[in-house]
Amino acid sequence: MHSRKPFYLLVALLFISGLAASIYRGIEHNVPFLPGKQVQSWAVDAKVRFQATGEPAEVSFSLPEDPAYEVLVENATSPGYGLSITSDEEGRRAIWSIRQARGQQDLYYKVTLIPTGVKQILATEEPATPEPYSWPATEQAAAEQAIEEVWSRSATNLSFAQQLNKALTASERSQNIELLLSSNRPAQLFVRMLNSKGIPAQAVSGLFLEDQRRRQQLVTFVEVYHDGQWHLFNPVDGSQGRPDNLLIWDRSGKSTLDVIGGINSQVNFSMLQDTRSALATSIDVMMNNDALDFSLYQLPLEEQSLFKGILLIPIGVLMVVFLRVIIGIKTSGTFMPVLIALAFIQTTLLTGLIGFLLIVAFGLTIRSYLSKLNLLLISRISAVIIVVIGIIGLFTLLSYKFGLSEGLTITFFPMIILAWTIERMSILWEEEGAKEVFVQGGGSLFVATLAYLAMSASWVQHWVFNFLGIHLVILAMVLLMGQYTGYKLLELRRFKPLAGE
Repeated sequence: MHSRKPFYLLVALLFISGLAASIYRGIEHNVPFLPGKQVQSWAVDAKVRFQATGEPAEVSFSLPEDPAYEVLVENATSPGYGLSITSDEEGRRAIWSIRQARGQQDLYYKVTLIPTGVKQILATEEPATPEPYSWPATEQAAAEQAIEEVWSRSATNLSFAQQLNKALTASERSQNIELLLSSNRPAQLFVRMLNSKGIPAQAVSGLFLEDQRRRQQLVTFVEVYHDGQWHLFNPVDGSQGRPDNLLIWDRSGKSTLDVIGGINSQVNFSMLQDTRSALATSIDVMMNNDALDFSLYQLPLEEQSLFKGILLIPIGVLMVVFLRVIIGIKTSGTFMPVLIALAFIQTTLLTGLIGFLLIVAFGLTIRSYLSKLNLLLISRISAVIIVVIGIIGLFTLLSYKFGLSEGLTITFFPMIILAWTIERMSILWEEEGAKEVFVQGGGSLFVATLAYLAMSASWVQHWVFNFLGIHLVILAMVLLMGQYTGYKLLELRRFKPLAGE
């Protein structure tokens, strides 16, 4: 007797692989596990304005690159300007250029962002130890005293930054701090004092995202490196950590906006919060990251629509196997109920049931006449196919004449399958009687209805198309049920008298 261990290992491998692939796709690519899920998005507009002097003009503007937000779509409006977007180790920048410009110039940059949930800013590499700042003679003594005073109250680089931030924003600051703040901006002084102790720190520009706000300005923060991570500080109010609605716009440490050939440059921001489909968002993200390889979404829309129907068939097959092997329901044909269920998806359930019953009833009537002609099997089946096409055409015309638009969908029924169903039921009627025809016909409709209910569920359609690994799970379940050799549930009623005794 052959061991079943290889079989059960195969089933387990299929099940685990399919489940793991589906979970990975949901977590790694942010594909929602349920249809209809919405995510928040932010549309941010940046308006760059300057006065051109009539010379060649070049505008360099930093672009957002924040791990907490994913860039979905970005575009720029700049009539007459050439535009290029560069990316290097210092970040991304948009560069507008024109040979000659005069008067007021307005350039626009628009970006759509979605939150990723990543709040930490991890360093890609160990930053170099900064050079100590060379203090002016009038500030050197005050700076050294203030730094040493705070240094004595700290234990690590991070705690030193925390204590220094508190000292700079205290309500009653020391005279040394007051002197230094008189000639240094808070963020600038914070970075210089940290660098004086060899602690990597840099000023960054952030934008607070608030719905329907206009003419907003960038806010300066300071990020301090400690143990592979950049920690954010606000040197104005003394807070530490990242606010939930903060978008870090520029981390290069350089100016956000540089204009050559113009004066009085400024940039203002407007923003708007919106909701969008989580599935469409994940597709856009994968497209931006070139992660759509071997995905059905890279196919043309017509082929995608075709596969959405094809990938529902395994669900119907699973229902048929369960209802026939485990429950014991008899059907006319093995997988005819699956094809009927597919037709029900196009026609709706009630219209499909009525259409199926009418076609089969008329088909059986005409088939009974054909049986008296003693035709060969091929000719008889061919005649039945032609008759079924005629019946469908007749019902479609009658539905159109009476204004029953639902009846027009009857053309979605598989004509060849219907012809074979009529032929099988006719032979069954002659050999087994009308009762067996009603049992198998009713069983077929019952199984087709349950398969339709499973295949038409929105979450099922979402899963089978977006999580292809689920088909490995279905295959594992079908193989497992194929090993079942016990009694079917409907057969147990035969043993009820024995159980009663």
